[in-house]
Parts: sequence; C-alpha cells; structure tokens
Amino acid sequence: MAVAVVLFYFSFAYDLDRADFIKLFGLYTGAFFLTWKIVKIEKSQFWLLATLALVFRLIFLFAIPNLSQDFYRFIWDGRMIAAGWNPYLYLPENLIASGTAPIAQAPELYKGMGALNASHYTNYPPLNQIIFALAGILSGKSILGAVVVLRSVIILADLGTLYFGRKLLKKLKLPEYQIFWFILNPFIIIELTGNLHFEGVMIFLLILSLYYLVIKKWILSAVFIALSISLKLLPLIFLPLLFRFFSKKNNAYNLNFGKLILYYLIVGAVVILSFLPFLSSELISNFMDSIGLWFQKFEFNASIYYVVRWVGFQVKGYNIIATAGKVLPVLVILIIGALALFRKNNSLKKLIVSMLLTVSVYFFLSTTIHPWYVAMPLILSVFTRYKFALIWSFIVILSYTAYIHEIYHENLWLVALEYIVVIGMFMYEVFWLKLESPSRLFAFGDNDEVSDVNDSAKEMSR
Repeated sequence: MAVAVVLFYFSFAYDLDRADFIKLFGLYTGAFFLTWKIVKIEKSQFWLLATLALVFRLIFLFAIPNLSQDFYRFIWDGRMIAAGWNPYLYLPENLIASGTAPIAQAPELYKGMGALNASHYTNYPPLNQIIFALAGILSGKSILGAVVVLRSVIILADLGTLYFGRKLLKKLKLPEYQIFWFILNPFIIIELTGNLHFEGVMIFLLILSLYYLVIKKWILSAVFIALSISLKLLPLIFLPLLFRFFSKKNNAYNLNFGKLILYYLIVGAVVILSFLPFLSSELISNFMDSIGLWFQKFEFNASIYYVVRWVGFQVKGYNIIATAGKVLPVLVILIIGALALFRKNNSLKKLIVSMLLTVSVYFFLSTTIHPWYVAMPLILSVFTRYKFALIWSFIVILSYTAYIHEIYHENLWLVALEYIVVIGMFMYEVFWLKLESPSRLFAFGDNDEVSDVNDSAKEMSR
C-alpha cells in the first residue's frame, strides 16, 4: 500500500495539471483511502508511520507547486526584503509597470502570481516574511531553489508538529497514533508540503504553545502563540478562550487572572516587535486594506455566506458582500465571546475543543475558505473525539472543480455537497452523538472533570 501511495504522490507532484480534476480527484482519493488503511493497520508502529510521513514529503521536494500560485508572491516578497525593500509598501503591478522592480525574474514572478495577487499589498505577517527572505537570500536567482528552501522549512515544521503533537497526546492521555490523522493525511502533505502553504509552520508554533501551557511554562506558551500569530493571524481568535482557563483556579493548573494579563501582554509585545523591522507610516493601512479584502471582496468555497448572498440577490438584487462581510465577523466575535466567558475552559482538553468549535464556526461564516485553511480544524480535532474535520480534509478537494475551465467558475452544487456533509457531521457529533453535548457547550458544572476522565478512558480503549 505504501508503494502505491508513493506512486500517487509522484504523479501528483510531477505530472498533474490543476485543470485535470478527474485525475486530481482519483489520485487524492486513492492516497487518502490507502493512507487511512495504513494508519489503521500500523497504528502501533509509530516510527514506521513517522518514516512514511517523511518519505511522502520528500517526494515533493523538487516539485513546483501545481495547485496554487501563492508561492510566486512568497518568492517576490522574499527577494524584495533581500534587496533591502519593504514588501508591505509596494505593489508588484506598479513596480512592473514602472520597470523599477529591484529583483531578479520580476516579470516571471509577476506572471506566476497573477494579476489579482499583484494588484494588492502583501498580507503575509512578519514571521512569514522572514522565512520568505531566507529563501530569497539562500536561493539566489533560482525559483526552484527558493521552492526547496520554503518546502524544507514546512517539512521541518511538520516534523516538529509530529514530535510535540505526540507529547501533547501523551499529556492528554490520548492514543499517540492520532497525530498521524494529521501528519500522514494526504490533504496536509499535498496542500502544505506540496503547495507551500505556511499553515504548517503556524500549526507547529501553536502546538508548541499548547504543549508549554500544559506543562505550566506559560511564558514560553505566550511567546510561541505570538510567533504563530506573527506567521498567520488566525490564532488571534483563540486568545479570548484563555480567559476562563487562567482566571479561575482549578486542580489541574492553579493559574490566575494576573497571569492571564501578563500572558496577553507578552503576546502583544512579541507580535509588535515582529512588525518593527517593517514599520512605516504606510504599513498599517496597506496591511489592513489587504486583510479587509478577505472579508468584503473575495469569495471562494463559502458555506453560510453563500446562502446569505443568495438571499441578498433575491431581496436587494445585488451582491451584498460589502454588508455581509461586516456583519458576519460581528457574529463570530459574539460566538467567541460566549465560548470565552461562559464555557468552562479549565482543562486543556476542553480548551482545545473550544478552539476547534471557534475556528470551525469562524470558517462556516467566512466568505473565503481555501482548502488549506482546513489544516487548523484538522490538527485541533486530533486532540478531541470529533471527526468532522477529518472528513472535511477529504471532501474539500471538490473546491478545485472551480479551476477545471480556463475561466474560474465554482460549481455551487458541489460546494453545497461539501458543506451539507461537513456541517451535517458537525451537528451530528455535537448535538446527536453528544461528544460535547449542548448542555456542556457553555457549562460551568463540576461534572466536566469527570466527563474528561471518562472521555480519556474511552479514547484509550479505541
């Protein structure tokens, strides 16, 4: 089976066009099914599975990403920094138009990233930019060289997630093999290692933060979650959930509200420090303008938003994304606030469940969900009993049908199928199976600790 998966990955990496969805889906489905069988059969062979995880990733080492154009912008930004230019201050399209781009292969990189990407200021946070700069410095004028550097960083981050994820599972008294639902998942290997998305590095830093939190080294935890935010902004939504974790004493941690404030101050200080090398009067406005595009301009593979948009067309006669893009984030904030204030997040297990619920609801209400975004709910689900994110990591491949034709066009029936399955499974697990029953979603009850013990026993018996 492992040999077949290797062959699938070779074909995926070196002999696949994004428009050929039938081949893409066939290779992906084959790799997914065989990997699932391998993990189920060999789940007691940790080092065998770890070796396979590394081998599968190394297959992609010298491959140019074929499902995403984003890496061209990564290389552009990195070379800008290497040349002494601030990437937050210049639009690629303006530099190309004026002939003042200070980097090698500028026209090729511009063409590769696409006109849409080139017309917006970079939205990648500082730590990401530092990695891009490393690739720019080490690779010289080689695009493939830059790809190898970037991919090596992502592979190393995944190995770190494997190491600390295993340790975290041990701390939570959960089966170690569960980390392979993330590490060996074809979705993770293809989207992160193959297509060079840095969610993998963000996740490694977040897992480090959670690990240091569980061993009571909360200062290191604050530093690593800050670094995770400095690489991708997504972990910001988890910070409010720490309120009850720190502010009420409990048998497991005995932390207090004062430490919560200091934790937040450390996070804020590290994030601000990471921006200092790029600081300018235009940085904030350019960066926030680019971030705003994801809420009020861009649309892709959305779920609830597409229903809202349809209602808007029926009532208003036009796309209401500008309004919905402002209202939906407010709804997300209210839900996060409820989980932060009213749910008893006094153990790491319940905190991770809250994080999973938070990021999932955030994505369900978002206007843009690229496939690689699902990496975050997937890694969090590894430390819980929820399986909907694992299913999502398979069915999200349907979103690539939008690229079958030369002109981008989403098949909304397939988008609907994706979210009927995912949200249906989400509701089934939460409200029917009661893995986290409605009465406990915002519970303060003393029975939570007993439930955690029972949950751990059930997991260990699997």
